[in-house]
Amino acid sequence: MSSFLHDLNGQAFTVLGEHVIWSDMIGNLFGLAALALGWRRSVVTWPVQLLSGVVLVAAYSSAHLSGGVGKQLVVIAVSVWGWWQWRRGSNRTGGELAIRFATWRERGLLVVGTGVGTVAVALLFQHYNLSWAPWPDAYIFVGTLAAMVAQGRGWVEFWFAWLAVDLVGVPLAFNSGLAFSGLVYVFYFLLVIAGMRAWWLRTRAPQPPAPPQSSPSGKSRASTPEGITT
Repeated sequence: MSSFLHDLNGQAFTVLGEHVIWSDMIGNLFGLAALALGWRRSVVTWPVQLLSGVVLVAAYSSAHLSGGVGKQLVVIAVSVWGWWQWRRGSNRTGGELAIRFATWRERGLLVVGTGVGTVAVALLFQHYNLSWAPWPDAYIFVGTLAAMVAQGRGWVEFWFAWLAVDLVGVPLAFNSGLAFSGLVYVFYFLLVIAGMRAWWLRTRAPQPPAPPQSSPSGKSRASTPEGITT
């Protein structure tokens, strides 16, 4: 196992003097794929995001960023929750998952929760010396959790949350020796803009209730959440 992790964190290639390791590259490619699938509202986005988190745990461990490792553990846990959430439809309209803007109360809770969580986690990192960059590391950790919760709820604001996380994540990735993470944020940015537009337009489209379908037992059941593809 240790040999596999050593190889996974080995150098893949060099770009403009920056060393790219396998775990950083593979994990971020999975992450890009998950973001693209999220843009298309495919439920497959969640298992792919889970795989990205598993691989990036190794990358952030090699960079000694506890917040980065914690972020990926959150990604793994929330991916399981989001997968379940999208499949059953949390915001139901006739059994369908509605893509919508969060209410002002929900936005306030998200912002306040992110702020309080960032301070608490940063102080924890500082006290136990778990990160060489505790504040940005904590911000990315908590911001990722906030973004994924918003995504699981089907809120358009999740795209804005990802942008806010990326603004800090790019310089931190380069300064931590995770060059590929920094480079792919350019593509993340383009996908986030495209995804934000697609979800925004989705909120304007009529979303009629899905007609009930009959199960083999003769009882009606809800159809697959509208807008979520399998």
